[in-house]
Amino acid sequence: MRRTAARLVSALLLSVSAACLPAGDALVLEDAAVRLEWRQTDAGWALDSLRFTAPGGDVIRVPGTSARQTVLFSETKPGDTPRAFSFKGATENFPGSLSGVGSDNRWARATTPALLNTAGEARHFLPSEAAGAGGSVVFRHEDDVAGVATAWRLDPEFPGDVLVDVTLVARKAGYIGLATPELFSIAPGDLAWAIVPGYFKGDRVNDDIPASLAYNHGLPALPVIVPDRCASTLASIATLKSGVTLSVLAQPSERFDPWPGDKMADRKSPRLGLSHMTRDGRLAPTLYCPVLGQQNSRVAPGDTRRFSFRYSLRKGDWFDAVRHAARDIYRLDDFLALKNPVRSLSDRLHSLHEYVVSDKTSFWHVEDFDGLKIGAQAYNAAVLGARRDKGNKSDYDALKNSDYGAMWMLATASGDPRLTRDRLPFARNFKLAQQQTAPGFFQGAALGQYYLAKSKRFTEEWGSYVEPIAITYYTMLDIGNILLFQPGDAALRERLRLGAERLLAWQHADGRWEVADDHATQKPLYVETPDFRPTFYGLLVAHKLLGDPRYLAAAKKGADWLVENAVKPARFLGVCGDARFVPDFATVQLSQAFLDLFELTGDARHRDAAIECARQYLADIYTHPVATRKKKKAKGVAREDWEINQTGLSFEHGGTLGSANSRGPILLSSYAGLFVRMSRITGETLFRDLARAAMIGRDAFLNPATQVASYYWNNMDAGPGGFPHHAWWQIGLITDYLVSEAALRSGGAVGFPRGFITPKVGPHACFGFAPGKIHGQAADLSWANVQTGRADVDYLAARSPDNTRRHLILLNNSARPVQTTVAAAPSGFAGLSAPRWTAATLADAAGQAAACGEEAVRDGKFPVSIPAFGIAVLTLETR
Repeated sequence: MRRTAARLVSALLLSVSAACLPAGDALVLEDAAVRLEWRQTDAGWALDSLRFTAPGGDVIRVPGTSARQTVLFSETKPGDTPRAFSFKGATENFPGSLSGVGSDNRWARATTPALLNTAGEARHFLPSEAAGAGGSVVFRHEDDVAGVATAWRLDPEFPGDVLVDVTLVARKAGYIGLATPELFSIAPGDLAWAIVPGYFKGDRVNDDIPASLAYNHGLPALPVIVPDRCASTLASIATLKSGVTLSVLAQPSERFDPWPGDKMADRKSPRLGLSHMTRDGRLAPTLYCPVLGQQNSRVAPGDTRRFSFRYSLRKGDWFDAVRHAARDIYRLDDFLALKNPVRSLSDRLHSLHEYVVSDKTSFWHVEDFDGLKIGAQAYNAAVLGARRDKGNKSDYDALKNSDYGAMWMLATASGDPRLTRDRLPFARNFKLAQQQTAPGFFQGAALGQYYLAKSKRFTEEWGSYVEPIAITYYTMLDIGNILLFQPGDAALRERLRLGAERLLAWQHADGRWEVADDHATQKPLYVETPDFRPTFYGLLVAHKLLGDPRYLAAAKKGADWLVENAVKPARFLGVCGDARFVPDFATVQLSQAFLDLFELTGDARHRDAAIECARQYLADIYTHPVATRKKKKAKGVAREDWEINQTGLSFEHGGTLGSANSRGPILLSSYAGLFVRMSRITGETLFRDLARAAMIGRDAFLNPATQVASYYWNNMDAGPGGFPHHAWWQIGLITDYLVSEAALRSGGAVGFPRGFITPKVGPHACFGFAPGKIHGQAADLSWANVQTGRADVDYLAARSPDNTRRHLILLNNSARPVQTTVAAAPSGFAGLSAPRWTAATLADAAGQAAACGEEAVRDGKFPVSIPAFGIAVLTLETR
């Protein structure tokens, strides 16, 4: 086997040329976009020049070229003792006393010698031998540790892409780390931007290692290696100020499959490492495979390791590089074509409806608190101070509600008394009880996200503190969304005012807020970073509902501070205290918050900030692996790869501290609707298609009994588990996505007014509190149970203000044209008592309508044809 591997290296060289070129001669690879020229030096074969030709013909010569190669070696496995770091100016070791669930262990793994890139011996070299023929060049180097053959060739399909295959044959027993060649190094002054998607990003190095490596605020000043498990795109990317972007991208391979067979791949030991630097600290996008001391790195003499990757050079920025990776390399379009859902999103809404009105399945409870009967759902995950007997499934303590907008939306559309009578009054009382009304420093603030039934008090999830953004979430947004549906509620209007006044009082003169204040001391906590979150949005809600101009002025001040201090440097903060507030879905919430502010101000800076926040969040969406029909098993259930593929999904929080390190991405894709809206605003279809990848055909993650999706990807179809309130968020995000797709596909001719952002998990919002438009006709969102005949055809229902006309907005959520028959009886529409339809028309995306046949109207069965990812509107008359 080892002799075979050695022969393979020799054959690779001989297949290109029988001998190396004499000294002084050049080896050249050239296509319409790049020209790479190697020359022999005293040290070996070096990349002497790299010339890039932009589509317009401009030629850019890239400085700092070398193609120097690096092999890391250690005779023994590197140790796992982590190195201690502190925030700049702090004395406590990070993550410290405010660490969250699992933060200590994850940080310890990220700061071991292997991942800090200090372990072992670095062998840097320029290859000693070279050969070229037939459009390829091959370089060879030999020392006492390994023989390395590196074959370079151009990708004929994508000019500017260079394919590289490295084959290493071990000569010595030990542990190996293999780095991609240093195509060129970047002087700090020449760097415009660098990013390892899913981890850190920025235009400069930050020597505050917790800030850069844990919070992604700038580029770490050390040549750290980050694992593939949270790399949303398997690439390291850098853009020069000259406009050239280099990405080093791992080729699709089963070895990087997060679920290769019948279980999740090992997420503790990386298969691939990514860095923004070389081992000796020069800025240069770099991949490592294997990573020293990690999976597949132990070798005996004669063992072979291979790694295939590509360099991609583009005139553009990091976003262009991610687009190229997603579409061209990891074949996003093919993934969408493979999707074949079992249940439509519309059917899921009906299952979710039944789930949330069942006390048993939704874990709904009503408790007495200070004379009020308050209602919420049991929360059976970790909460500070909660006392629950985990061995007793019926025992509970912590209670929580999630998406108030979705609650009132579904109740209004359906008219279901199980909601209007049995849920909403008690959920409203929960809001009243949750806010502090007594005078003092915390008046108007939320007492906590959770109610502890056994001790009859509210608490935060992970500490005794109050966050200003918690006022925005649990007072301003929840109460604001209720007021959209019942604007005359004087008590809630007063509570909204109390919250707004507290936000005003806590806002600094420059527009920012603190991250949190300690309950006992009233002093700020988490002072190592400002609040880079959409806290200002609560004041926007107050202005829209109460009309006070002070609130809009303060919201603008807060937003303008964020534009300069968060959006431009891409420094964000999360909202999960159990993960120490590392960046999460709050980033994409910022996008919608800026869009809503832009609607009020017309200030282009706010629109541009919204777009940039969406772009930055897209960098946290998985674009890999390539979806296939490979047979797998997920929790014992036979699946094809595409059914469980993570492409299109984001994580709860990623990077070095996030839950994605152990659990993978999440299914709560609140960003999907925003991405569809952003596609319409910008024309960038990558937003749209990643949203579709996230939302369509995710049946493998639906619990068979309840049809509620799991939160974490690794749970597959286990369902919501300890998070029954997630069902409301799922109702909200599915509706938001379908409404957004309808607007996109109809060119804005079908649309409904949006409510306010849901708290915490993303930018989706509620609808149904005010009439919208369907091809010029006023319509209210409503509720119906019809059969579209296909799981890939979804629908939304609407009614005319006089209730004589019903609309079915039909969406083909497949990459193929469809023909189907829609069965829609009057009895399936909430609030409709008509015995039969009197007429019907079917309109296309442009609003061109044709009358349906008499037989179809009589039987309530309507033949429909819809283009790929298209829309049609079936209008049904009762008069």
